[in-house]
Amino acid sequence: MITDGDEYAKRAVEHAAKEIGGRCISASYGNPAKVDGPELVKLIKSAANDPVLVMFDDSGLVGEGAGETMMKYVAEHDDIELLGIVAVASKTRQAEWTKVDVCIDREGNLTERGVDKFGLPEMDIGRINGDTVYCIDSIDAPIVVGIGDIGKMAKYDDIKIGSPITLSAVKLILERSGYLDR
Repeated sequence: MITDGDEYAKRAVEHAAKEIGGRCISASYGNPAKVDGPELVKLIKSAANDPVLVMFDDSGLVGEGAGETMMKYVAEHDDIELLGIVAVASKTRQAEWTKVDVCIDREGNLTERGVDKFGLPEMDIGRINGDTVYCIDSIDAPIVVGIGDIGKMAKYDDIKIGSPITLSAVKLILERSGYLDR
């Protein structure tokens, strides 16, 4: 699960899926997405191969928006095995935050500190601010990795250089979840 769904995120997540030999549910992109939870589960289950990367975005709405409602639906579905969440930082006026297990800064370094939307480390340890993160603490995810704004971060995650921070976050989830040991 990836908590960003704009055009930059779509390109970065599609690239990451290709690099890891998985699939991206491109229909999940949008602010908010044009599919609902049940339709998203069908798309995930029909993907040609695993792992499947899915984007969720709620356009900065206060509280639990449509993206977060879909996240919970998918995460709690019996047919879905959640490997982890890429929690994306944003400059939210509402100061919504979530706990993270680890963050990756824009230089590609693992850090216990949160990061801002530019991928710069913050003072808080183990949390980030974002606009589609309201429900993450209520989801039983094996690992939550925080990063800056996907596909951006002052061009440190630009698709032209392979979106290295997004790709690193996805690879870290696959490694730490035990998926690669199968």
